[in-house]
Amino acid sequence: MKSNYALRIKNYALLKFLAVAILLLSSCVNHPDVPSSFKEAKCLPAIFPDYCDVTVPCNIAPLNFMLPADQYEACVARITTPDGQQQTYGSGVKVQIPEQEWHAMLDASKGRSIKVEVWGKRKEERGERREERGERREESGEGKEEREWLKFTPFEIYVAKEPIDEYLSYRLIEPSYVAWTFMEIAQRNLTTFDESQIFNNEITMNDRAKGQCINCHSYQNYKTDNMLFHVRLSNAGTVIVNDGKVSKVNMKRDYTISGGVYPSWHPTAKLVAFSTNKTRQAFHTANPNKIEVYDLASDMILYDVETDSVSIVSNDSTLLEVYPTWSPDGKYLYYCKSVPLPEEMRDKDIRTTYPKIQYNLVRRSFDMKTHNFGEEELVYDAASSDKSVTLPRISPDGRYLLFALGQYGCFHSRHHDADIVCIPMDKYSGTALTAETSSPLDLTLLNSDGYSDSYPSWSSNGHWIMLASRRDDDNYSRVYFSYFNNGKVGKAFLMPQEDPEQHISLLKSYNRPEFMVEPVSISVEEFSRVFE
Repeated sequence: MKSNYALRIKNYALLKFLAVAILLLSSCVNHPDVPSSFKEAKCLPAIFPDYCDVTVPCNIAPLNFMLPADQYEACVARITTPDGQQQTYGSGVKVQIPEQEWHAMLDASKGRSIKVEVWGKRKEERGERREERGERREESGEGKEEREWLKFTPFEIYVAKEPIDEYLSYRLIEPSYVAWTFMEIAQRNLTTFDESQIFNNEITMNDRAKGQCINCHSYQNYKTDNMLFHVRLSNAGTVIVNDGKVSKVNMKRDYTISGGVYPSWHPTAKLVAFSTNKTRQAFHTANPNKIEVYDLASDMILYDVETDSVSIVSNDSTLLEVYPTWSPDGKYLYYCKSVPLPEEMRDKDIRTTYPKIQYNLVRRSFDMKTHNFGEEELVYDAASSDKSVTLPRISPDGRYLLFALGQYGCFHSRHHDADIVCIPMDKYSGTALTAETSSPLDLTLLNSDGYSDSYPSWSSNGHWIMLASRRDDDNYSRVYFSYFNNGKVGKAFLMPQEDPEQHISLLKSYNRPEFMVEPVSISVEEFSRVFE
């Protein structure tokens, strides 16, 4: 009897599991009918994220979205491919499209557009509000249906033929940088919703009072067999992967300000350019920029991975040098360099002078055989327009230069006036470019209005620009992409999530997003062994 009872319990558990599994599967793919009657809204739907009339890669994960939950109780979307295939989606106020169905639609639409129609069922309003608007309190089925459902103006999603790099990595951190406990560097498959950890700060932290910070992950030529990230405070050092082998190094030398800080791998050689910095933070109470990160001192160095040697690139003791980046052919190293402060301000505390510190963009030629650098050239004179340039990136074909531009400083991630700028490199012929002479591209569809746009970078094929932006709520930086084709820049769109509400519920900022063509295969545990 006891064994039969156990068997019945086992069978019941199995049946229950199967029933739940079937229910979950059926709820995951919801193909509702479109409303039979509705009112024409004559405007685009206020969906979040805003995917109306964007251009997307042909391999991107589903662009799931939602209507505002405080205004609507239901949403239905009908998607039509160029060959006439249609499907509907919607559950509650969310539209979540199965990956397999979505990728089939993308494959059928390369170089063409997908049409999206959206209906929204309004939440029932109190009678007095309807009366204030002069609406009839009609309770017939038809009148109620017409009041509740709206059909919005259809929009299109253009599917580019060019794919995006399949992988992306970023640091997830609280937006204030004031206090934190758990911090991770994560990687995401952009063709799906799969996310995994590269490293976290808890596994090797041996001093809880001191804490541990991890940041500045970087890869050689978009690949992960040569990469690095920093560990600071507890168990400090730079974790370097050299041909798949992991080690921890200390780049601090007697002749350097610090160990390596902001990195850039040479595209072909086992060399990494770094700035060395003494950085500080200030937390404002009245300034809308909230947080200020500034340099007390910074230089430019070159680290040889094979020989564990450090050489000086530039160490002007009176100026600041940050954010190195290599040209795709490895023949030039670009970086940002501050301009001298007015004489009357040079001996004053940086906490009073930081709004006057501005950076220009310079470069030096590089000899691969000797590892020697040429003389410094001024490429972009931002200070002449009372601006400051940071985070330069050269397009993979060498034709365009991206950077973040703000009024002052080197950390535009918290500056409301920060925008992304893109200029054609053929405009530079040895004479410094300015805002007037550089012929910047029109990035109206990429930049936000009055919010920080920073951390720009290129996909490996040069057709996708990525940036971190605080445009959604001014607190959390999130990842946006924009299509780039022969100098034309498309409307920026938010990185898709399986549940669109995750953009709101995840209380973390996406910091330093970096494209990769392959995932990091080294496990968190394997990384942790270099700290033993």
